[in-house]
Amino acid sequence: MKIARFFAAVALLTAAAFCVSAQQRPAGTPAAAAPQTNVAVPDSKMAMIYSDMFLDPKTGIARFNSLLNTLNREFQPRQAELQGLQTKINTLTKEIDDTQNVADPNALRTKREQLAQMQTDFKRKGEDAEAAYAKRRQEIFTPLQQDIGKALEVFAKARGITVIVDGSQVPVVYAADSIDITRAFINDFNSKNPATAAVTQP
Repeated sequence: MKIARFFAAVALLTAAAFCVSAQQRPAGTPAAAAPQTNVAVPDSKMAMIYSDMFLDPKTGIARFNSLLNTLNREFQPRQAELQGLQTKINTLTKEIDDTQNVADPNALRTKREQLAQMQTDFKRKGEDAEAAYAKRRQEIFTPLQQDIGKALEVFAKARGITVIVDGSQVPVVYAADSIDITRAFINDFNSKNPATAAVTQP
C-alpha cells in the first residue's frame, strides 16, 4: 500500500469559486415579477486566486505542508510494516518460483499456503491503513480548510473584493495579472497562521 502525498487535497482546501459579497437576496424573497428600469448596478470588484499554489512545498501555505508532514509521520510505522510484508511476499514468491520443479511437494504446498496468508494480511492491513489515513487526514485538514475560508473572506472584504474566482477549479479564458491575489493572500495567511500550530491528536 502506497500512501500518497495528498496533493489532491486542494478540493478540501478551496471551493470552485468564492463569493464574499453579502449583497444576496434573502431566502424566500420572491423574484421581481417584471424587469425594472433604472435599477442601480452594484459596484463589484473581482479577483482571481489559484488554489493549487497553496500546496507548493516551498511557497505555498506553510500550515498545509506542516500538517501533511505530521500526517505522514503518524502513519510511517504502518507504511514500514506494509513495506516489510511486501518484501517478505516478494521473497517467498521468488523462492516458490525458483524451486517449484525440484522442491518437495508437501513443502511447496506449505509455502504456497504461507504466501496466500501473507497476501491476505497485506490486503487487509493495506485497506485498514488507507481508511485510517483518510479519516485522520479529514480530522487534520478540516480546521485548516475552515481557517482558509474565513481568512479569505476577511482578506477580500478588507480590500473591497466582492467575488473571488478560483482559477485552479474554473476554466478561465483570460484574467489580467493585476487581479491575481494568490501570492498576496498566501503571504498574508502565512504571516498570521504559523506552520507550527498544534495538531489535535487522535
